[in-house]
Amino acid sequence: MKKIRASITGVGGYVPDYVLTNQELSEMVDTSDEWIMSRIGIKERRILKDEDKATSDMAAEAVKQLLEKTNSKPDDIDMLICGVVTPDMQFPATANIICDKVGIVNAFGYDINAGCSSFLFSLITASKFVETGNRKKVIVVGADKMSSITDYSDRKTCPIFGDGAGAVLLEPTTDEYGMHDSLMHVDGSGRKHLHQLAGGSLNPPSFETILRRQHYIYQEGQPVFKAAVSNMADVSIKIMKQYNLTPETLDWFVPHQANMRIIEATARMMGIKDKNKVMINIDKYGNTTSATIPLLLWGYENQLKKGDNLIISTFGAGFAWGATYIKWAYDGKR
Repeated sequence: MKKIRASITGVGGYVPDYVLTNQELSEMVDTSDEWIMSRIGIKERRILKDEDKATSDMAAEAVKQLLEKTNSKPDDIDMLICGVVTPDMQFPATANIICDKVGIVNAFGYDINAGCSSFLFSLITASKFVETGNRKKVIVVGADKMSSITDYSDRKTCPIFGDGAGAVLLEPTTDEYGMHDSLMHVDGSGRKHLHQLAGGSLNPPSFETILRRQHYIYQEGQPVFKAAVSNMADVSIKIMKQYNLTPETLDWFVPHQANMRIIEATARMMGIKDKNKVMINIDKYGNTTSATIPLLLWGYENQLKKGDNLIISTFGAGFAWGATYIKWAYDGKR
């Protein structure tokens, strides 16, 4: 019996209309376009301004687009997993809310939170349901409204994050295309460097936690930078060696969009000299956390060809990081 692989057969994406530029940020905090570009590489980011809109609304738009592009009906979908750091609410799961908003009624699903690695961890989890034959059509969403937990008086973190959502459809295949292998790791000791201190069971919401601004992102840049580069490169190189991939035979490196210097340093450690092989959208969207990877695939879809070798690599709060090797299943210009 032939091995079943989980294959990405379509990509959808959504970003809000409002563009927050470095110029506008410089009027809010002590920063400048030059400072942000030299340290992070972000020119602008998209922000969901509507007060009555949440992560699920962006995700629903990405899923609707995905269903249309793949000629799929909501009733065809039998599972939906959402990678998310900023759920609409603590419960129910944002995945459930997305299903309701797009009319998916024959599926079960749940959320996965692995920081910026949430989409990759969700994708790998979903692939197992497909590979075992348990599910035939699975949607994996990566979505975050990071503006909801960003402190726009903190010059260290407010230039980094943006809002957006992306989604992919996974289906079974018995050919060589699809997801081949993955490596995932966590190191909980890294939580002291990157976290949201209040809002959980350790520090429930209170007047004091609000006054201390503990419901916003806290990040120590230098230790996060070092850990991201070394760990993303490590798992990516291991995957490449295992499958005899070289910088020449690797068609695309798909890295988490946290910081341009992290992306460039990781690619350099992997031996990638051709910058055109590295997917980048951080300059336009900033760090959209769970949405960075699907938004990259969405933006570069027209350039992808059937048989392309992709390495996806991510790093996020936790610390949580990983990489996966995918042989792309279709021509983007179909």
